[in-house]
Amino acid sequence: MGFELERVLKADALGRVELGWWSADGSRVRAIRRVTAGGPAGLVARALLRRERRALELLGGAAEGVHRPLVGVARALAQPSGSSLIRSYVEGVPLHEAERLPEDFFARLADLARELHRRGVAHNDLHKEPNVLVTPEGRPALVDFQLASVHAPGARSLAARAAEDLRHVAKHEARYRARDGGSRTRARERGLASRLWMATGKRAYNLVTRRLLKRPDAEGRRPRGGPWPEWDPPVGPPG
Repeated sequence: MGFELERVLKADALGRVELGWWSADGSRVRAIRRVTAGGPAGLVARALLRRERRALELLGGAAEGVHRPLVGVARALAQPSGSSLIRSYVEGVPLHEAERLPEDFFARLADLARELHRRGVAHNDLHKEPNVLVTPEGRPALVDFQLASVHAPGARSLAARAAEDLRHVAKHEARYRARDGGSRTRARERGLASRLWMATGKRAYNLVTRRLLKRPDAEGRRPRGGPWPEWDPPVGPPG
């Protein structure tokens, strides 16, 4: 059992993200390992790692036997220590780098977000295009659950954050459709929970990660001038 490093994908003040292979019980699968930094930055990094692990454990355990609705959602494979996390590799390209998209891509993305919500998880970081992947089949996948939250079924806090996840999906679709000359999908206004988060939690997160830890804002985003993806026929709901 162990992780075989292939290359480092990203390194910053919070730690490293590595691509490699995970071997266990005679199997060898592609995997991603997140390793936290030491020192003061490690306190923040380990807190984010705990959030990600908790969400992935819940999704991974509940997703057994659900082979398509959660396609692409990373699953926790092992937890060697409190300073690292190994999860399954998700094949795909970030939304802002995709050259083609199915006509129903954003409908499928909304379905995927709702599936997370049914399992008590809110992603909380769907405004970032790099967190949305386009798989080789043209289906959506989600990565980076560092800000994800876990809620009890029916909790009011989940409803508020679920609405925010879907609002970001609608904003992405509105932007992509408008650039293509299509009809603009109207994104809902931020709710109270979102406004509170932007005024408190989001600002604190940005202060710690970008100013104190000097972590660059690596949010990829498709330029206003494109190039924009070509539209393909719908892939339809997961079978």
